[in-house]
Amino acid sequence: MSALLDIAQAQREGRTIVAVDISEMRVSADPAQVLVTYSLGSCVGVTVFDPEAGVGGLIHCMLPLSRIDPRKAAARPAMFVDTGLPALLQAVYDLGANQRRLLVKAAGGGSPLGPDEIFKIGQRNLEVLGKVLWKNGLELRAQSVGGAQARTLALDLQTGRTIVRTDGKESEL
Repeated sequence: MSALLDIAQAQREGRTIVAVDISEMRVSADPAQVLVTYSLGSCVGVTVFDPEAGVGGLIHCMLPLSRIDPRKAAARPAMFVDTGLPALLQAVYDLGANQRRLLVKAAGGGSPLGPDEIFKIGQRNLEVLGKVLWKNGLELRAQSVGGAQARTLALDLQTGRTIVRTDGKESEL
């Protein structure tokens, strides 16, 4: 395993790996935590981190718009980009993050079924992500999006590093 995201090493160091499942989000100010989400295909994963406050979060959104199922969106806002991302932002602000210092990075938004996939969920997730960020005065600092490969996304709350693993290769966003 690469030195960028060596989960076993992090655990040996007493760090806590916190898995973020599909349609979930996690926020923390605990530098001992590493937030990780797996299998980002058409789903979009977003990390936010305030380096001064040491506060960050990770969300794994499955669908772009909550209007397709408002009841489900009320119960699980992280399922949708348009409800989940504002909830993530509010949660990190509540922990002391500041909008001006927030580093936003994303992965996923692909087309795992190929470029002819009819619903274009990944592309639509990215479009809504851009709109929500714009409405909140934020921009993506880095991204690993599109294509057909699945991704793993991790946020190390000790260092603020965002790592993406694609096809067995890792890189820092």
